[in-house]
Amino acid sequence: MSDAADQPVEDVANKVDEDALGAFASGVDTSVDYPLRVEGLEKSFGGITAVDGATFEVEAGSLTGLIGPNGAGKSTTFNLITGMLKPDAGTVTFNGEDITGEEPHEIANRGMVRTFQIARELSEMTVLENMMLAPKHQRGETLWRSVMPGVRDDVREQEEELLERVWEVLDFFDIAHIAEEYAGNLSGGQRKLLEMARALLTDPDMLLLDEPFAGVNPTLEKKLLEHVHELREQGYTFLLVEHDMDLIMNNCEHVIVLHQGSVLTEGTPDEIRSNEEVIEAYLGGNV
Repeated sequence: MSDAADQPVEDVANKVDEDALGAFASGVDTSVDYPLRVEGLEKSFGGITAVDGATFEVEAGSLTGLIGPNGAGKSTTFNLITGMLKPDAGTVTFNGEDITGEEPHEIANRGMVRTFQIARELSEMTVLENMMLAPKHQRGETLWRSVMPGVRDDVREQEEELLERVWEVLDFFDIAHIAEEYAGNLSGGQRKLLEMARALLTDPDMLLLDEPFAGVNPTLEKKLLEHVHELREQGYTFLLVEHDMDLIMNNCEHVIVLHQGSVLTEGTPDEIRSNEEVIEAYLGGNV
């Protein structure tokens, strides 16, 4: 029997009260779900510190912006969170699990997926083929399942299901009409749509978008934003890096400001706009 079972009821109740008081004293809001928690992240390259104690949280179902000038450490922070780089210090927690230093594919399998500043499509494959590579745990990826009689039918059945899902996502992102086009022939905006579509096919809980609107024409930018908002309404969580300040301020409900690798401040767009420290530091006096 557990030790807790042998304790008097009032002792257990007191312990619960102490835990709740401790959470309150430490500033933890236990009523809010934060799937991503970053604490004290540090990363240096030679003698240059790129990320210096970055600490922040991202609320579930939110569209959170991460802003800062060139060299503020935004992309490096993304790389540390998603396993592309190993931190020198600090922790990354996702859905209550410590994922610090895990490999990118392990983190993606946990449900956190990122896009890149420069889209990374497989240029010599069609859009449809690129999409079919994205879903996790495909039975056909195992050689023996692909060739053994009696098992291949199971593989085909799953592929048919995946293909149906792929077409649904292609339709959602309005790129079904280019499904048979080689990815290398797509425009910059279409590549961004393809990358986000592929990310969605991994069944993520959270998407980290690294400048998804860079180099995208206004029409496609509007389309991408509509997709992001629709996905957020469906319960997805987003962390967005973007240089376009108006875009961040008009679309994100919470904004985190990085400066020299550290979190300078965070808050609502209105709070960030009126923050003198932010304005003086690097927003040119006009947010």
